[in-house]
Amino acid sequence: MSTDDHDQSTDAHGHEHEEVSGPGYPTPAAMRTESEREKTAFVMSLRVGMDVDGPDFVGVVDVDPTSDTYAELIDTVEMPNKGDELHHFGWNTCSSSCHAEGLTRDHLIVPGQRSSRIHILDAADPRNPEIEHVIEPEEVFEYDLSAPHTVHCVPEGKIVISMLGNADGELPGGFLQLDQDDFSIDGHWEADRGAMEMNYDYWYQPRHGVMISSEWAAPETYYPGFDLEDVEAGKYGDSIHIWDWETKEHRDTLTFGEEGLIPLEVRMPHNPEETEGYVGAALSSNILRFWEDADGHWDWETVIEIEDREHPDWDMPVPGLVTDLLLSLDDQYLFFSNWLHGDVRMYDVSDTGNPRLVDQVWAGGNFGDRQTVGGHDIRGAPQMLQLSRDGRRLYWTTSLFSTWDNQFYPEMGEEGSLMLKADVYPEEGRMELDEEFVVDFGDAPGGPARAHEIRWPGGDCTSDVWQ
Repeated sequence: MSTDDHDQSTDAHGHEHEEVSGPGYPTPAAMRTESEREKTAFVMSLRVGMDVDGPDFVGVVDVDPTSDTYAELIDTVEMPNKGDELHHFGWNTCSSSCHAEGLTRDHLIVPGQRSSRIHILDAADPRNPEIEHVIEPEEVFEYDLSAPHTVHCVPEGKIVISMLGNADGELPGGFLQLDQDDFSIDGHWEADRGAMEMNYDYWYQPRHGVMISSEWAAPETYYPGFDLEDVEAGKYGDSIHIWDWETKEHRDTLTFGEEGLIPLEVRMPHNPEETEGYVGAALSSNILRFWEDADGHWDWETVIEIEDREHPDWDMPVPGLVTDLLLSLDDQYLFFSNWLHGDVRMYDVSDTGNPRLVDQVWAGGNFGDRQTVGGHDIRGAPQMLQLSRDGRRLYWTTSLFSTWDNQFYPEMGEEGSLMLKADVYPEEGRMELDEEFVVDFGDAPGGPARAHEIRWPGGDCTSDVWQ
């Protein structure tokens, strides 16, 4: 599956790096080996459900070790309204359009999960991003959609956002499409929603004309917090959906049942030749592999299982709660977080159907011995992940969702969350917590905040797709 194999190189597909005229890189290997080290990070930062009465913001963190402000929050772009719950965000364009003339990766699309407001930030200067335009909720509700989540640029000069609910916060969800030129709303991306009701994350492989989407629940279900009775009532997802990328029609549903309750993040290989991938089932605490066979049929299997653990303060066994996962740009390593247990894991997935655990780091959570780092209490546990492009530094934040944070780690609602880092040694297959790197969002200007998704200027392994 490695994108560094010669037969998956630029030569195999007629690409030459010198010919690239648009944003991004012609291959994942080019991004991994030719890009500069990350120097700044954009971090979603929210104050919903906090003791602080203030707006959410996009934080700019200095991650350049040669800088005098290393590991500091050096800028904040506050949203014009309160209550957005900034969550996931993405770029106006990426490596899927690397041969398109006239496009530049210079704008961030920043949705509010709770407000359905979509902010467009000019991020051409990564140390000084500015709000350029705001799409108000009423404009989104006109298409009977709400609760924006995953943002991906797509090759046709468009931006597609997964939407988790209708205008009333109920089911079904769908997909909203924006134009890359003026960020106007085109309408629904999907031509035929088929059997899909719940939505969450998605990934696409344009070379094979396929998109895979996952499920969380209706906004009215997960907004108030987690209730096990909602799971028993079938209000949470257990399936992924197969879409025809060309016709935008729903083609198939893979239902996991008890093995795949609440399948959240979807990751397919960066190698555009592959038609397989992984999804993390949060509540079942499993990693599921899905693939397309030679006959065009899709199938799945459970490849990693995280055992529940007994805890004296819980009246039920504690699931790991797999909340985020990613693949390195060479597709060799899979990383994922167990938010309730408190660890982040590293697996070698060279043999895609037989992942091999090579290392894990404990930091916070309900079972980890390490509850402080650099003199700061770890509030929460590893959650949203981002890997450096060269695969040598893994960063994470510790907040999941405001109401869920307040249930399981209530101290975050008072003191904010953290951003941490581990050094990764891919040649050795190991990680080591960097105890010198900690960004405490409890010290954010204007009061504590929850840190969530991370993006690099210039692209990263969870935002870029290749053709």
